[in-house]
Amino acid sequence: MLETEPDLSVFSQIDFTNGAVAAVSGGSDSTALLLLLKDHLDRTAPATKLLAVTIDHNLRPGSAAEAQAVARLCAERGIAHRILVWSGRKPSTGLPAAAREARYRLLAEAAQAEGIGLVLTGHTADDQAETVLMRQARQEGPRAAERGLAGMAPATLYDWRIWIARPLLGTRRAALRDVLRRANVGWAEDPTNDDVAFERPRIRTALAAGNGAQRVEDAVALAVRAAVERDQLGHRAAALISGFASRPADGLIRLDPGFATAGDEPAAVYALRILLATVGGVAFLPDQARSEALLDRLRAGPSCVTPFYATRFCATLSRTVVDARRAGIFLRRETRNLPPAAPASDNALWDGRRKITLGDRPGAFLIAPLGAARAAKRAIAEGGTPPSLVRAALAAEPVLWRSPEQPGESLGLAQDSPVLPGMAVRPVVAPFARFLPSFDLAPAMTVAALIGAPLVPAMPFTGHTAG
Repeated sequence: MLETEPDLSVFSQIDFTNGAVAAVSGGSDSTALLLLLKDHLDRTAPATKLLAVTIDHNLRPGSAAEAQAVARLCAERGIAHRILVWSGRKPSTGLPAAAREARYRLLAEAAQAEGIGLVLTGHTADDQAETVLMRQARQEGPRAAERGLAGMAPATLYDWRIWIARPLLGTRRAALRDVLRRANVGWAEDPTNDDVAFERPRIRTALAAGNGAQRVEDAVALAVRAAVERDQLGHRAAALISGFASRPADGLIRLDPGFATAGDEPAAVYALRILLATVGGVAFLPDQARSEALLDRLRAGPSCVTPFYATRFCATLSRTVVDARRAGIFLRRETRNLPPAAPASDNALWDGRRKITLGDRPGAFLIAPLGAARAAKRAIAEGGTPPSLVRAALAAEPVLWRSPEQPGESLGLAQDSPVLPGMAVRPVVAPFARFLPSFDLAPAMTVAALIGAPLVPAMPFTGHTAG
């Protein structure tokens, strides 16, 4: 059953050691979150740094006034508050997704500026049900975990640096409004929440009628089951990656042939999809059906009817070349459509595979793929890895050059760049580089260790589970 009263014990499971940012729009959910959070911290850890942040999306005439109302509420209760405005041109299509991306970016910037690694949002059971029903309406099939029916995770790592926690996912919106009424605190009503031109308001309107309460209960229960399934699937996929994957050279992943015949097909397909997206630098996992077909082909072994394929099978999916030989199953970035040479930008994501940090050297370097000719001079094959694969993998790896005054001076492969103070070009786990749901923490951490990506910041929840 969903909570008819907010479960305040959930705040006791969150680590507030380094403070928290509360995302407060002025609506009922986020305003109630702020009051409940402030009450909890006043009772348990009054010295905790708490910052309320209101994002003014600048999409409606009344948004600035609503932000000021939050500022007044915070001033009355002694809570630090900041208003951040989403400025610039707004897209003509995909506006909700763009606003969401801008919102999280601004919240993360505010948190990082204060040395805080945690943002709390007021998402409720109603929001969770709407999310699940929207995803359910878009897709068909029985695999709830694979179709995103786990809904919103209790915590999501944004940009591999800031945790976004949602402590109220088990609480109905009506319960939070009761909290505000008892405290004699009002809230703003966003008219876009009733605009049925958008998908979520249409679902929200449908849930307000008839058996809406039961549909919310059912949708949230489905989300919990799917979350547990996805968490378990992720742990099994992580075990396969840990047991069968290695990195014999930069840009090259080797899977032991036993990976394809390990006996846990769902976990193997999920692990393969994560590895393909990571090696190819693709933000979304490859198609489920195509990945299953690829695993079937790998399971059949490298032998085929023609002499050429007697010891080899090649395929490409998600910009990743899959080269299966008797020596193993090798994954590398295909050499087509690599980024051209361009100035390296601080905090940019190169080819979806490398996060660039320039420190105090903006605009001083070019970054480009190494190329086949230079790769042939640097490639060193070890441990029985075919030299041709090492060369092909290195050819797609980034190299840094002085620019523009000294364009001929190479600084070497980008992963060697930490020799320059303040600089780094680090690998990323591409499908989780922007948003890492806590459901997928196990495989993301395992792949990060495999490719040499930075460690995941510690989870904000103690005793965390997927649901």
